Amino acid sequence: MKRLECGHPDIALLEPTVFGDHRGFVYESWNARQFAKLGLEMAFVQDNHSKSAKNILRGLHYQLKHPQGKLVRAISGSVFDVAVDLRRGSPRFGQWIGTELSASNKHMLWVPPGFAHGFLSLEDDTQLVYKCTDFYDPANERSIIWNDPDIGIEWPDLGEKPQLSDKDAHGTLFATADVYP
Repeated sequence: MKRLECGHPDIALLEPTVFGDHRGFVYESWNARQFAKLGLEMAFVQDNHSKSAKNILRGLHYQLKHPQGKLVRAISGSVFDVAVDLRRGSPRFGQWIGTELSASNKHMLWVPPGFAHGFLSLEDDTQLVYKCTDFYDPANERSIIWNDPDIGIEWPDLGEKPQLSDKDAHGTLFATADVYP
């Protein structure tokens, strides 16, 4: 497992060691000892699986209480995956990183608690799986609008406006959002 540069010291872009041949491949997507060697120690309590058509945008989600760290990977298709630092005390408060996660590159993104998370599906039948460090708590879930001008995420242009849920279409502006201390 290698930790790749992603532009934020608290977020980890990970490249697993893949063993493959003409029959297919195998790799460890989670190994507590390997992650600890990379300085990443976490305990997971929930696994999620999402499926999206091309041009579906989900996010930017976070839970104010019971914040979730997420280890995200694509098992089919690809996404542009984004994390936004919402920790007011962080020198990178309000900054974002984005990277492509795909079934072919097998990269994983560790998004620690204290960050908003979202993604844009780049292909039909894109499926993400992600491990979470805390349970889903809908009463404390928040959503920042995907195209907030103060954050300025440079989403890939797929030729039309992304499709959003009602919740995401009415997300809060970063300037007025509840954030972490």
